[in-house]
Amino acid sequence: MTAELVRGQNHTLPQTRLEIRVSAGTPVVAGATLGDENGTVRGTEWIAHPGSPRLPGIEVSGQAAADHRLAVDLDALPAPVHRVTVLLALPTGVGGPVRFGAVAAPFVSVTGLDGTEIATFTLTGLDTESAVAALELYRRQGAWKVRAVGQGYAGGLDAMLADQGLSGAAELARSIQDAVTRATARSVTPPPPRTPDADRVGSGAGPVPPPDVPRTAAQPPEPLAEPATPPSAATSGGPIDYAHPRRRTTAPPPPPPTAPPAEPGRPAQPVAGDATGWSMDERLYNQIWGMFEDLARTTAAYRSAVDFAESRMEQELERTLSDPRSRIGGAADRARAQARTKRDELTTRAREALDRDLAQLAAEAAVVEPALPTPFAGWDNPVWHAYRVPMEIPMALRIGDLHLPENPGLRIPLLVRLPLERGIWVDSGRTSSEDAALTDAARLRVLAMETAVAHAARLLAVYPADEFSVHVIDPAGSAAGALAPLVRSGALAGPPAAGAGGVASVLARLTRRVDLVQMAIRAGAADSLPPDLDTGEQLLIVNDFPHGFDDRAVTQLRYLADEGPSVGVHLMMVADREDARAYGPVLDPLWRSLLRVTPVADDHLADPWVGHAWTYEPSRIPPGSRVLEQVLAQVAAARRPRQP
Repeated sequence: MTAELVRGQNHTLPQTRLEIRVSAGTPVVAGATLGDENGTVRGTEWIAHPGSPRLPGIEVSGQAAADHRLAVDLDALPAPVHRVTVLLALPTGVGGPVRFGAVAAPFVSVTGLDGTEIATFTLTGLDTESAVAALELYRRQGAWKVRAVGQGYAGGLDAMLADQGLSGAAELARSIQDAVTRATARSVTPPPPRTPDADRVGSGAGPVPPPDVPRTAAQPPEPLAEPATPPSAATSGGPIDYAHPRRRTTAPPPPPPTAPPAEPGRPAQPVAGDATGWSMDERLYNQIWGMFEDLARTTAAYRSAVDFAESRMEQELERTLSDPRSRIGGAADRARAQARTKRDELTTRAREALDRDLAQLAAEAAVVEPALPTPFAGWDNPVWHAYRVPMEIPMALRIGDLHLPENPGLRIPLLVRLPLERGIWVDSGRTSSEDAALTDAARLRVLAMETAVAHAARLLAVYPADEFSVHVIDPAGSAAGALAPLVRSGALAGPPAAGAGGVASVLARLTRRVDLVQMAIRAGAADSLPPDLDTGEQLLIVNDFPHGFDDRAVTQLRYLADEGPSVGVHLMMVADREDARAYGPVLDPLWRSLLRVTPVADDHLADPWVGHAWTYEPSRIPPGSRVLEQVLAQVAAARRPRQP
C-alpha cells in the first residue's frame, strides 16, 4: 500500500534499490546530495547534478525536464553516507518561471524497480522559493527510511547547498545552472501542432519507453545506457547548433496497422516498426528499446521465480528437519522429495513462461533486424552494400549488441543517440570475461583499436559530408595497422598525430575550438567565430593512453571529455585502465564520463533497474569483407570536392 506522506512524515523503505520519480508543471533541475551522520555534505563529489549526474548509488538527469526519474541503489552508497537528499530547482536564464509558487505543486514518488509506489509526496505551500529539498532518504539503526521534507529556499540553489554545509555553494550552483543552460542550448524548438493531414516526416524520439506500445511483457523503467530525455527549449540557431535537427517533443503517432489481429490464444505476429514514432527509423528505434526492456523484464521474472522456488524448498526442509520426530523412519526422505518436487514444478513453469517470451522476442528480432536502416544495422547487414552518403543526421547509431545467458542467441542492438552525449572508452586491457582470458594481451590491444576504427567509420558514414571529422592521436605509432582503412581512404581530418609535439598540437586545437564555441554560445554571437574554425562535429581517438601524455595534456583531455560533447567535440579513448593507475584518482572523473565498451564479449554493462549483467559484443566486420573500405571510400569521395 502506498504511503501518502505529508511534510515531516517518514516511512520505512522495504527495499534498497529504488526509483524516485518527479512530476512538475515546468522543467526543473533535479539533483541529490549525500550527507554523513550529521547531514553534512563533505564536498562537491558528494553531489549528483546535471553537470555530474552519476555518483556511486545515485544517477540523476543531465538536464532540466518536467518529469525525472532518479535511480537509487542505497547498498552501493559509500559507507560514510547516512542521508540522501533529493533537490529540485528552477533553471535560471531560460525564460521560465522564477518561483515555485507560480507553477503547479511538484509531485514526488518513491517506487520499486517494478514501478510499485512505496511513498508519495506533493510539495504544496511553496511561494517565492526557487529551490526545494523534496525528500530525504536516511539510515536509522541499519534500516533506510524516507522523509517528506519540502524545505524551500528563496535564495535558490546556492542557499540550499550552503544550508547543507557545503563550502563554495554559490560557485557550484552557478556551474549546475551553466550545465543546464548548455543542455538547453542543444535542444530544438518544439514543432507546431500537427493536423490530421500533416506530413509525418521526422526522426526525433520522445521519452523512453514510448507510451502505449504493445509489448510481449510489461514495460519496465527506463533501460540501461542511452535513452535520452527529450529537449525542452529552443536554440539560437546558427552554425554551431549541435542538436539533432528533427527531434520532437510531442507524442508521436501510433504505428499504422500492418498486420491482421492475432487469433485468440495465439501470439501476435511480429512486425518491423511496430512502435510509435514520426518515421520508420524512430519506430524501429523505439521497438528495439522495447525489445530490450521485454528481455530484461522476462529474464528478471524467471530468475526471481527460480530464487523463490529454491528459497521455498530450503524453508520447507528447515521447518521439517527442525523437528527431531520427523527424522525417524522415512519422514525426512519424503519431506525432501516433496520439497524438491514443488521446487521443480515452480522452476519448470517459470522456464516455460520464459521460453514462450523468448520465442516471441526471437521472432520479433528476426523480423526487425533485416528492416534496420544503415545506422542501426550490423556490418553483416546487406543494407551496407547499398550505402550512400546521407543528407541528414540519423537519430541513433549502433555500437554493438547485448544478450543475456538465458538465450545468448537473442541479440538486442545497443543504440546510442546522436549527437553523442558522452564519449566512448574502448577497453584494451584484460577483463574477467572468458573471451578476454583466452586472448593474448597484445592481440587485445590490436582488437581494441580495430573496434575504435569501426566505430569511427560508422560515425563518418552516418553524417552528411563534411559535418563530422575524425582526429587521431597515436603517440608511438603503434596503431598503424588498425588505422590503415581510415588513412588510406583519406577520411581522416589529418594524419595521425605522433610524439609529444603531435599530442600537444591536436589537443590545443580542439581545446581552442571548445573554448571559442562555448563563448559564442553564451554571448549569442555564433557569426563572430573565426572563419577557419570547423564548426562541424569532431571525434578525437586517443590510442595507448597514457603513453605520450604529460600533466598538461591529461588536463586538456579531461577538459575535452567534460566540456566537449555539449559543443560537438567527442572523445574515444583506447586504453587499459590499469596502465593509468599512476595518475591516481585524478582520472576517475574521466573514466566515469565515458561509455565503456570492449573489443571482445564481456558482461560488464550493469543494469541498475533489474540487476542484470548484460553481455556486450562489438559490431564485427565479417571476415574477408571489404565493406569498411567501400564505405570509407564513399565518405572520402563525398568530402573531397568540398575540401580546399
